Amino acid sequence: MATLGDARRGKLADNIAGFGRALRRAGLRVDSARIALAQEAAQLVGVGRKDDLSAAMEAVLVSREDERTIFRELFDAFFRDPEVAHKLLGQMLPTAQGRSEPSKRPRVSEALSPQKRFGDAQRKPDQEIEFDAAMTASDLARLKHADFNALTASEFRLVERLAREIALPVPEIELRRTRPGTRGTQLHWSRTLRHAGHTGGELLVLRRLQRGRAPLPLLVLVDISGSMERYARLLLAFLHAATRAHRRRDVFAFGTHLTDLTPAFRLADTDAMLAAASAAIDDFAGGTRLGASLATLRQRHARRLVGRRSLVLVISDGLDTGEPEELDRELDWLTHRCRRLLWLNPLLRFEGYAPLARGAAVLHRHADAMLAVHNLAKLQDLALSLAALLDK
Repeated sequence: MATLGDARRGKLADNIAGFGRALRRAGLRVDSARIALAQEAAQLVGVGRKDDLSAAMEAVLVSREDERTIFRELFDAFFRDPEVAHKLLGQMLPTAQGRSEPSKRPRVSEALSPQKRFGDAQRKPDQEIEFDAAMTASDLARLKHADFNALTASEFRLVERLAREIALPVPEIELRRTRPGTRGTQLHWSRTLRHAGHTGGELLVLRRLQRGRAPLPLLVLVDISGSMERYARLLLAFLHAATRAHRRRDVFAFGTHLTDLTPAFRLADTDAMLAAASAAIDDFAGGTRLGASLATLRQRHARRLVGRRSLVLVISDGLDTGEPEELDRELDWLTHRCRRLLWLNPLLRFEGYAPLARGAAVLHRHADAMLAVHNLAKLQDLALSLAALLDK
């Protein structure tokens, strides 16, 4: 441990490199080039003020708005004093015994926990490879029922991949337009008479018209406020993969204002969609003003609602900071122009939850139903719940 040193012994570069590795373990995209930039930034601003050093390193190591909270909590734990950095750097060695102080965020806790290296004699390669390639039934069952907000960084990545494999067959409806078929009650006279021309004018075969069927048009509103930080990304990935075959799907993100994510959802690759959505959203992890966002929807995007056939999904915890009167007015407009409005609420993970907040109470009054979406099991049940609610 003595060979690692700290900033007072001229080993600040080692500390920054160790901090970069900890960020990478927390799920941030940090490579050697960024670590080198962080070292240059530290040399430019100096180490006299902790807030200046933090701001300089954050500018070069963080590329996503949702990563700022992780960076700041990890920076505070890592650079609290030289001894903390000493122990954390020692975690890179197989003999390290020190542990950092516990963190409220699983991603930071995982990044600060001791990690065994490849050459550790106590490591069992065969068991770990088998666990990575095919998880045991108990591990899958635990992740299936684990709250998205309680997952570590590695578990979150795995669950996000699993969520993309969940189907969401939205119930179908009959279209107004007809097409040639065999079960319709309306005759297709042009085709019937054309066929009769080949049989001497005898109507031997009656061609029919039937209405086509298509999934209900979807309008999805996703809350991207701070309290929905981890749910938003995972649910966007789930919805993109599960509704890829839908002809009509419009997706909006709302925080302090409304952001149209429909162009991003037209991308075939889910990772590309997430990158495009991240670039489009500029109010991530802020407040929630659903009423003002719905007003923007009414003023600029009202045509996205297909008659009274659209199924509206509002994904939010209901912790709205706007005026409840405005929210009540806009929700009343929305419910009169859609088939069903369903509230997908992650807070239903708490037993005995009741929508007592002002915004939540208004949303609960207008929604046709409130469904839970806080783990994989609830996402798998979502399709059955939609079918049951739409049959009423």
